[in-house]
Amino acid sequence: MARLGRYFLKGVPLHVIQRGNNREPIFFDDEGYQLYLGWLGEAAVANAVRIHAYVLMTNHVHLLLSPSDADGLPRMMQSLGRRYVGHVNRAYCRTGTLWEGRYRAAPIEADSYLLACQRYIELNPVRARMTRRPGDYPWSSYGAHGDGESDALLSDHPLYLGLGAETAARTRAYRALFRAALPGETVAALRHATQGGWALGSDKFKAKIARIAGRRADPLPAGRPRNVPDDQRQAKLL
Repeated sequence: MARLGRYFLKGVPLHVIQRGNNREPIFFDDEGYQLYLGWLGEAAVANAVRIHAYVLMTNHVHLLLSPSDADGLPRMMQSLGRRYVGHVNRAYCRTGTLWEGRYRAAPIEADSYLLACQRYIELNPVRARMTRRPGDYPWSSYGAHGDGESDALLSDHPLYLGLGAETAARTRAYRALFRAALPGETVAALRHATQGGWALGSDKFKAKIARIAGRRADPLPAGRPRNVPDDQRQAKLL
């Protein structure tokens, strides 16, 4: 099946995930995490992409971001991948691909899902039972959002900034969101959308995305049942 084209709609954030090939590790030491973040920041600035949230897991990466134009995200990911994969191959005397195919990206309806997506990203280490609280994990944006730490990589979304006029009030309000678990249906919707490259939001949002992007924003309905002759259909009803 042909791959669907990627979305770009100005002002619409994207949830991006990239996994290691065969789900193998992509980070092997602290230096690797640090280099990746540094190169991510440089590539984001060079291509006018705003990073709202991130987490670097051992074998995959989540990003929540807003590109300024249609080429910003692919250029950023290409630059970052070239530098990071080159580093890993040289450092570990390896060749070949590091990634499991292309990165995946899903447009997010900000008012409905942005803060939920941000929490989903920053809760990854907790769901993986690597830490008890998101702030204990060093390779995510939670330290900035929940604890008020400085993070030059981030360009926070207005919805996060709207949680409070000052940093202390904002981080306090953000931490309060973590007192309740993300609903299971929200987690499932985030995973489904990002895995399939579908839009995440209301039906109205999906229709708008499909119209502007010129491609469907939701999977096709399940296939229709095969045609059954009338006599056989009648027999099944008896």
